[in-house]
Amino acid sequence: MANWSDPRTTAVARPAGVGAGEAAFDAGLRSYMLSVYNYMASGVLLTGVVAMLFARSGYAEQIMGGPGLLKYLIVFSPLAIVFGLNFGVNRLSTAAAQGLFWAFATLMGLSLSTIFLVYTGTSIAQTFFATAVAFGGLSLYGYTTKRDLGPIGTFLIMGLIGLLVVSIINLFMQSETMSYVIGFVGVLIFAGLTAYDTQKIKSLYFHVAGTDFVGKSVVMGALTLYLDFINMFMFLLRFMGDRR
Repeated sequence: MANWSDPRTTAVARPAGVGAGEAAFDAGLRSYMLSVYNYMASGVLLTGVVAMLFARSGYAEQIMGGPGLLKYLIVFSPLAIVFGLNFGVNRLSTAAAQGLFWAFATLMGLSLSTIFLVYTGTSIAQTFFATAVAFGGLSLYGYTTKRDLGPIGTFLIMGLIGLLVVSIINLFMQSETMSYVIGFVGVLIFAGLTAYDTQKIKSLYFHVAGTDFVGKSVVMGALTLYLDFINMFMFLLRFMGDRR
């Protein structure tokens, strides 16, 4: 069984020959990618609704703005789920993987509710729309391009690791200039990763089609694109967000 996240799998493999077999492959691929996008979009929508309702309830300011174990549980639980899915998906059933995805999207909504306390609703909506347009264009490019984005993806992943290190350092330095640089670089990295991950998810269809792993591959693909979208949105919000 193929590793869903294997970065070496980039070019889309096709069955030999033309005719009914290739047509069936193309139809299956479209259905597969549509399922990935539906899961990803539904997860983003669930996160947004939960974040808005939690912020409006007053609990977000009370829990996330103060001390207590619950705040850290909300913040770090999504990370634990991501690690659990990445390293344990082969041992999970499809239903369990789906359940963890929805739990992750819900917890992310609780965690991201603080943006409604910091930024105006109008600027959040504008940034979300800009992110959606950019994401759609970049993902379409990754889906349709014949260019192998593997080498670019490897470079972007290395850049992401460097960005995380610099971000941790800036937590202590508190440099506003550095914060803007991190935001700009972050947008570029996740823009590139959107195209790269789309191509990678597309390429994996040939390896999982007809297996019992296809449902879990859909969930993992949706999770990957969800993270690209949310991170690009959060970095863009640094520039486009109007503080209250």
